[in-house]
Amino acid sequence: MRPLLTTVSRGLRHPRVWGIAMVWMCCLAYVLFQGGKTSLMLLSMVTLLCLYLAIAGFSGVKRTQGVRKLSSGHNHEELLHAGDQIQVQLSLNIPGFLPLPYVVVREMLHRHNGESWSFKESLIPSMRGHGELSFQTPPLERGKYVFSDTECASEDIFGLIEHRGTFKASGEFRVLPRTVFIPYWQLYDRKSRLSGPQTALTRSRRETTQINGVRDYVYGDRLSRIHWNATAKTGSWKSKEFEHESVPKTILVLDAMAGSYPHGEAFELAVSTTASLLEYGTRERMGMGLLTLSDKSCYMPPSESLIERQKMIHHLVDIQDNGQGQSLLPGVENMARQFPQGAYFVVISPQKDDPILELLRWADTRGMTPCHILIDSLESRRSSEWNAMLRGRGTRSFTVAHLQELPTVMGGGSV
Repeated sequence: MRPLLTTVSRGLRHPRVWGIAMVWMCCLAYVLFQGGKTSLMLLSMVTLLCLYLAIAGFSGVKRTQGVRKLSSGHNHEELLHAGDQIQVQLSLNIPGFLPLPYVVVREMLHRHNGESWSFKESLIPSMRGHGELSFQTPPLERGKYVFSDTECASEDIFGLIEHRGTFKASGEFRVLPRTVFIPYWQLYDRKSRLSGPQTALTRSRRETTQINGVRDYVYGDRLSRIHWNATAKTGSWKSKEFEHESVPKTILVLDAMAGSYPHGEAFELAVSTTASLLEYGTRERMGMGLLTLSDKSCYMPPSESLIERQKMIHHLVDIQDNGQGQSLLPGVENMARQFPQGAYFVVISPQKDDPILELLRWADTRGMTPCHILIDSLESRRSSEWNAMLRGRGTRSFTVAHLQELPTVMGGGSV
């Protein structure tokens, strides 16, 4: 009953409704005071028109229902990375038996930081009220995206009154940060004089004799690696998984202070650098942790678990550079008790001043190996001087100006 009253109240506020009502009253007065077949026929035609408009107002687009399907065109559609485009297919079902000349559909896509995109398309529904609409989003950056209520609008066949309706169709997805493949990180080279005394990782980590689990058989595995019990239980070939040599833990510290980044592209570069290093740690089975310093600092301890690594990546999807202040040390000191001993302490920040020096010195005094990844998209001369100064102090420093340069920089191509 309430939706009916709402529809009536909205209709009464429409100026054209009052105009049509006045025409019907004039026709009624013409019949009452003049009479005759002409006046009666005219009243009948206007009455039928009013009935048509009333039925179209209570049904049609106001009761539209729809289902939204999202696809990226990739094999793994659940994994969306920055730069991907989403194919949106919207299936509409418009109840009622009255034909509609067209339907205008308006979609709104919202990002977690407040940005939004509007999509407006038209379609011609079938006689049964079915219609499909397809469109493609622009390349999307990392973040959480959600579609708001879909708005449909249509006019009657005479173009007198426009009818509107909304419906909610599920449409929420996440876009992971842009990443790049890093084949080798020079920080873990045991021959590097700046890599620290506790480095135990080479380009290929050797396996121990301790069994860590079972994995799928890979062509080339020796017969001694076959796990016969697991193979018999599952019906497919399984191999033994051995633990690798232990290496020091690594903590990635991401600077998310608002005053650190001159523009949004620099912060996106810092997030992409962090995500790329996490992927490197996943491939090399290294214990990596993540510390983000923003308005709500978050620390995830180092772990080799794939589930924990996915939590770190998804945390980077929602993070924003909204931290207050310039100094990073207070936020780090609050988590100091949770840091493992002898860990690599990698700071990812565009700052190159005293607060960073203070933080790197603090990590060194706590028995950790500090490292600074400088985010500098402008490639200023001051960055070279900063790197030279850190090298003089025995601290490794990398300068990243573009994400495509990250593999070369991490591999020792430039510092």
